[in-house]
Amino acid sequence: MGPIDYLVIEFPANHITGEALPYLVDLVDRNIIRILDLIFIRKELDGSVAGVAIADLDHDGKLDLAVFEGASSGLLHAEDTAHAGAVLEPGCSAAVLVYENLWAAPLAVALRHGGGQLVASGRIHIQAALAALDAADVNA
Repeated sequence: MGPIDYLVIEFPANHITGEALPYLVDLVDRNIIRILDLIFIRKELDGSVAGVAIADLDHDGKLDLAVFEGASSGLLHAEDTAHAGAVLEPGCSAAVLVYENLWAAPLAVALRHGGGQLVASGRIHIQAALAALDAADVNA
């Protein structure tokens, strides 16, 4: 298997358009990622968090998420939903996406066969990367 990542994407005021969905489908179709879990949650104004069934994001009468129906690996549990909900602002919804990086699987297998093991991993948030690049441009 390749590395497994997760994303929690907040949608302010519960406004989910589905505009990014074709890009997600493209990543799956090109075998770059494999969707392991995809759920939607909502944080109510009172702070409670609940799952949301969303199928027609753009309200055109088509089930936009039908392609991911049943995407449930068992990796996500109730406590994960609670953790995801904790980072949301009240009145917002979120997509929680767990995916395997298929593009990295051959590299991961080769490294393991060669005796390598992952000892640290992380991600640089895009806002921090953009700020650093902007600062570098100013100082150049």
